[in-house]
Parts: sequence; C-alpha cells; structure tokens
Amino acid sequence: MNVLDRISIDPLICNGRPVIRGKRITVQNILGYLAEGDSKEDILNQYPTLESEDIDAVLRFAAAMMEAKYEIKQLA
Repeated sequence: MNVLDRISIDPLICNGRPVIRGKRITVQNILGYLAEGDSKEDILNQYPTLESEDIDAVLRFAAAMMEAKYEIKQLA
C-alpha cells in the first residue's frame, strides 16, 4: 500500500493538516482515538466512509514521520 494514496496534505483542507483521502478527517484525530483505546472497528463505525486500509495508512504515516531526526532544545 502506498500511504500517499490514502493520506493527503492540502493547504485548503483542515489548515494543511494531513487528512484521509481528501476528507476532513485528520490523521491526528484517528491517532487520538487509537491512543484513547478505541478499536479500528469503533472508528470505522463512527466514520462509515472510512475503510480499514485508511486506518492502516494513518499508522504507517505516523511511523514514517517518526523516522526523522528530532532535537529537543530548551527555551529560556
């Protein structure tokens, strides 16, 4: 699966946040539901236009974002 077939970033949709297939359902929202313990089935019931593969793409997208190198700097 190509994640970019399922996740898009458009400055005119949700202020440029990554969304699922041009919908107004953000990657951040889906990750939040998963972090709170919702199952994939719970999310699919709440958002009937989503497919199981969309949630898989969200997780792959998040994992890909974590491949970057990050530095934490203390501010004044």
